[in-house]
Amino acid sequence: MALPPCFLIIVLLVSSALCYPTVLAANYNSTSVFVDADCLKVDGSDFVDSVKSTIQTVRDVISIVSKFSGAFGGDFRLSNAIADCLDLLDFSADELTWTLSASQNPTAGKYNSTGNKGADMRTWLGGALGNQDTCMDGFDGTNSFVKTLVAGSLEQVTSLVSDILGMVRQLPTAIAHEVPSGRRKLRSIDATPGWLKSKDRKLLQANIAADVVVAADGSGNFTTVMDAVSAVPDYNSRRYVIYVKKGIYREYVEISKKKTNIMMIGDGMDLTIISGNHSFVDGWTTYRSATFGFIARDMRFENTAGPEKHQAVAFRSDSDLSVVFRCGITGYQDTLYAHSMRQFYRECLITGTVDFIFGDGAVVFQNCQILARKGLPNQKNTITAQGRKEPTQPSGFSIQFSNISVEPDLINSSISTYLGRPWKLYSRTIFMQSYMSGLIRPEGWLEWNGDFALDTLYYGEYMNYGPGAGLGGRITWPGLHAINDSTQANNFTVAEFLLGNSWLPSTGVKYTAGLGV
Repeated sequence: MALPPCFLIIVLLVSSALCYPTVLAANYNSTSVFVDADCLKVDGSDFVDSVKSTIQTVRDVISIVSKFSGAFGGDFRLSNAIADCLDLLDFSADELTWTLSASQNPTAGKYNSTGNKGADMRTWLGGALGNQDTCMDGFDGTNSFVKTLVAGSLEQVTSLVSDILGMVRQLPTAIAHEVPSGRRKLRSIDATPGWLKSKDRKLLQANIAADVVVAADGSGNFTTVMDAVSAVPDYNSRRYVIYVKKGIYREYVEISKKKTNIMMIGDGMDLTIISGNHSFVDGWTTYRSATFGFIARDMRFENTAGPEKHQAVAFRSDSDLSVVFRCGITGYQDTLYAHSMRQFYRECLITGTVDFIFGDGAVVFQNCQILARKGLPNQKNTITAQGRKEPTQPSGFSIQFSNISVEPDLINSSISTYLGRPWKLYSRTIFMQSYMSGLIRPEGWLEWNGDFALDTLYYGEYMNYGPGAGLGGRITWPGLHAINDSTQANNFTVAEFLLGNSWLPSTGVKYTAGLGV
C-alpha cells in the first residue's frame, strides 16, 4: 500500500575518499596499502599487519567464548552475558575488517563511509575499542569463572585496538577539543552517496509503496515487527520498506547485520509504539535489555520496566551513519543506548531518569525534547553518561537547539536533575544553543565516583539559554569548559562532528550543518 511521504533513514555509502591514495601495490590481498601519510602515522604495511593480527586475535577469543555458549542454560543472566560477548566480538572483527578494507582499497572502504577514510577508520576502530568493555559489563551480577577466564583476552584485544587507533591520524577536521582553530579546508565530497540510486532519491519526495505492512490488527502482511524483519532477505541489495501501522507492538526487535537496506517508518511517535519491559533486575544485560536496536521514523520505542528495575534500555544503536527522525524514545534508567558509531537524532522526544542518554557513539541531537522524569525517591537524575575511554576516540555527545527540561510530575519533586556524569575516563558531552529549564541543578554536572575523570573529561556549554543555563553556579572541574569561541564550538556541529554534509543531504532529513539556526 502507499505510504505518506517519508525520509530515508538508513545511510550506507559514499564512494569517494578524502585521504588521497598513494598506490603501493595493486593486489588487494597484499600487505601494502593505498592510504597515504595524511591518514597514517606509521608505515602502511605495518598498519595492515597490525590490523590482520588483531583480527586473528579477536577470532581466537571468539573461539574461547563460544565454548561456553549454551553451557549455562540454567543461569539466565550468565547466558545473556556470553551471548552479548559473542555478538560484540563479532562487531569488533567486522569493524577491524572494514578498516583493513579501507586501507587496502584505493576507492572504497566499508559500504557506509563518509568519503573521509581517516575519519571512517577512526570511527570503526573507536567502536571496536569499546565493545570489550560492554562485554565485561554484561557479567555484572554473575558469579562465574567465565568472566575471569575471558577478561585477560578481552583486555588484550582492547590494547591491540587502542594501538591501531593511535596509528591513524587525527585529520584537520578532527572533533577533539584540543584541535587548533587554524585548519586546512577539506576537499569537497559528493553529497549524494553512490548507493542512493535515482529511484531511491525520488522516493524521498513521493509516496512510497511498502514492501510489507505490519499491522497489529491483522490487516497487514505481518502482525509483529520482528516477523517482518526476519522476512527481509539476508544482505538485501535494494531498498526494503517496512511500514508499521499504528498500534502497540509488545515485542523486542533486533535487526542483525545481515538485514541490510531496511527502511522502517510508522504513523507517528504517539501512534506506532514498540514496547518492552526487559531490565537488568530481571536478568537481562543492559546491552540486551533494549526494546529496539535499529533506526526508524515516526515511531515510539519505550521500556516500561519502571524505575525500580534500574537499567532498562528502550533503544540501542550500533548503526554507523544512522538517522532517527521524529521518534519517541522513552523509559527510565538507560533509556537510549547510543552504543557506538555515528548517529544523528532530529526532532525526537527522549525521556528518562538516570544516565538516560548513554553510550560511546559520536552523536548529534538537534531540535529534540530531552525530558527528565520522576524516578525512585532520593534518586538523582542525570541526562547523559557518555563513555569515551581513550582520548583518541572520535566519540561524544553534542546536543544542539534542544529543549532540556523535565516532565510535569517532576516540577514539585525534590529529585535533582543534572546534565550528565562521566561514565568513562574521557567522557565528552557538549550542550549548545539549547534551552535549559530552571530545574537543572545550578552545578550542572554530577561526579561519577569521587574525583574520577574530573581532570580528563570534556564537558562544554555554548550559548545555552533559560533559567538553568547560567554558568555562575557550575562546578569548577578542570574538564568543564564554558565555550566562548565559535570556532571551538563548531567542532561539535553536524558538519564537523559527523561530517554530515557528506551523507545527510541524501537522506532528506532536515539538519543544520553548523551553528546557524
